Amino acid sequence: MNTVKQHSLSKTIALHLIPGALSTVLYIILAPAFLKNGYPALLAILVAATLTIVPVELGILFYQAKKESGRFSLKEIVLYREPLPKWQYFMIPLGLFIWIFLTTGITPLLDGVIAETLFSWLPEWYDLAQLKGYSASVLTLTFSFRLIFNGFVAPIVEELYFRGYLLPRLERFGKWAPLLNASLFSLYHFWDPVATISRIIALLPMVAIVRKKQNIYLGIITHCAINIVGTLLTWGLIFSQ
Repeated sequence: MNTVKQHSLSKTIALHLIPGALSTVLYIILAPAFLKNGYPALLAILVAATLTIVPVELGILFYQAKKESGRFSLKEIVLYREPLPKWQYFMIPLGLFIWIFLTTGITPLLDGVIAETLFSWLPEWYDLAQLKGYSASVLTLTFSFRLIFNGFVAPIVEELYFRGYLLPRLERFGKWAPLLNASLFSLYHFWDPVATISRIIALLPMVAIVRKKQNIYLGIITHCAINIVGTLLTWGLIFSQ
């Protein structure tokens, strides 16, 4: 296990949640204008996340790298890069992908109950699945953006930040570190609070295995794969109607 300086609980919570909070604030500002001009709220959150999550999380990483090592190098700040047998880079993400795919197929009922009981007060446009009535060109733009950002950029940055930087600094919580990391990562999606519990269920095994194997690349591969497939399936389903 690593011996890096551990974060306090308050710092842990702040560093996990602030990027998502900033993105959500910008999303709430942008969404009405996007909807008024004929674009879905989904595109608004993608733009908001691009302008906040990526620069904030990378900014924190490079700031800490410069502060601790005197160089803008992530090698000393982003941990969990232990080598593994090549076959594990395929088989472990495949198993995690199947788990996430199955759980996200089962949990919509749970999400529906949570939406009705806890978040019925949210405006209709806060539901990012509202994509009916938009032109093919608008949907193509939205899903092309989603494929690039949500399929590659965001998962890589998030895994470097949440699993490579934050998770190793939770080791003082022992076996509870993965649950804390997965829970705070789920809460960080303030723009999609309905899926918080189902997101924890889906991602907890991935976080635990990344910690056990000390390898963030397993998380990056899994995260990218599930987001890419999810985007393509949703895109295909919408255009087939």
